[in-house]
Amino acid sequence: MIEKSLADGLKLARAGRYFEAHEAFEDAWRAAPLDERDFFQGLVHVVVAWYQDGRGNDTGCSRQLEKAARRLAAYAPRHRGVDVASLLAQVARARPGAMPELEIVSE
Repeated sequence: MIEKSLADGLKLARAGRYFEAHEAFEDAWRAAPLDERDFFQGLVHVVVAWYQDGRGNDTGCSRQLEKAARRLAAYAPRHRGVDVASLLAQVARARPGAMPELEIVSE
């Protein structure tokens, strides 16, 4: 369940389908053991930041970026095949209204 939801979320995020990606990552979060929940919540915050930016919600985007950085930091450099260090670098560079294309690198 967790692996499928993670894979689905990554695929959807790469396709720019951020709302659907957030739903897949939430499914993984709900099924995850306690020590991994922050990882999946961090992924949720990442895709919701990009989603909010697409809606023109700068405040929501900024808040989600901050939450993503906090949640994911403990999982760098890699977790469950995801290049968390690279993702954190993207989050750090991202600015509402000028978001780069989201690239989540994984094995």
